[in-house]
Amino acid sequence: MSEGVAAVDRALSILGAFREGDTALTLAELAARTGLYKSTILRLLASLERGRCAARQADGRWALGPMLFHWGALYARSLPVERHLPALLAALAARSGETASFWVRHESQRLCLARVRSPNRIGDDLAAGDLIPLPAGAGGRVLTASDPRALGVVATFGERNPETAAIAAAVFGPGGSLAGALGLSGPKARIEAQHAAHLAAVAEAASDLTRRLGGDLMPPTGASA
Repeated sequence: MSEGVAAVDRALSILGAFREGDTALTLAELAARTGLYKSTILRLLASLERGRCAARQADGRWALGPMLFHWGALYARSLPVERHLPALLAALAARSGETASFWVRHESQRLCLARVRSPNRIGDDLAAGDLIPLPAGAGGRVLTASDPRALGVVATFGERNPETAAIAAAVFGPGGSLAGALGLSGPKARIEAQHAAHLAAVAEAASDLTRRLGGDLMPPTGASA
């Protein structure tokens, strides 16, 4: 049993070796990032390839396989909030002119569940599916707050990225459970120029999504840092 668990852990470490921007990795790169022997990696990659979790490229490098996208889509659809996000985030991005995102907590990180980009440029390349460390940023503060309801709408300026600012508020589900953090992000100067309007837009959108999920409405108070 322990050997089987160890093999799973090693296979997961291979998948976890891929980082943002990686399209494919060589065997040497996988060995350097995982600390595993190349022979071990090749055995595990053969199993991952059969399960369509990894794919060998024509040049011999290895890429992630389509089953990971399939499982990711199943995970997203399993969350009640997911079906409401496309239209709501699109409306919030259109109203504010900034990028709208929804974040959920995943252990010591936050996961971008959905994101609608601003038509204007923003100083980061985050996308749906990205994981970033907690608690930095407005979304991170919401997800780690001891009482996110009392926190209200929070704004941060240059906390996670020195060029950007963010505004976020908690979204609640039935029974007062925290469903995630809804927010806007953009260049600091643009966010500062429309600070009050953005606070109101995020509070309204978070309350709307909370209502759709059958949760209690959040108070219209705010904080900034």
